[in-house]
Amino acid sequence: MTALDNLADRYIAAWNETDAARRRELIAGIWTEGARYRDPLMQGEGPSGIDALIAGVQERFPNHHFRRTSPVEAVADHIRFSWELAPADGPALVKGTDFAIVADGRLQAVTGFLDEAPASPSDQ
Repeated sequence: MTALDNLADRYIAAWNETDAARRRELIAGIWTEGARYRDPLMQGEGPSGIDALIAGVQERFPNHHFRRTSPVEAVADHIRFSWELAPADGPALVKGTDFAIVADGRLQAVTGFLDEAPASPSDQ
């Protein structure tokens, strides 16, 4: 496992960590102080903003877990990998791909793209 694979797996672990204190520890270890996360539905800046958005996703999707579904690909300081969000005993509800900028072995910025997601009531 490369350092970038490890970084991506710790990132996924932070999304899955339901203990708030442990999640903040994980975030502090993998994100830079000025880090930012953005996807089509939400954004967070700095460790506290990222923690808040992860907590929000966990509240919206209780008993669901993220897992990485692709290798980590890297070009210079940029990485990408795919993931899915699913209940332990069911098919994936959401699938996506994250693109990140890495600085000194930590995440500086992540942009997430939703490859598959359930339709919202306003889309129907």
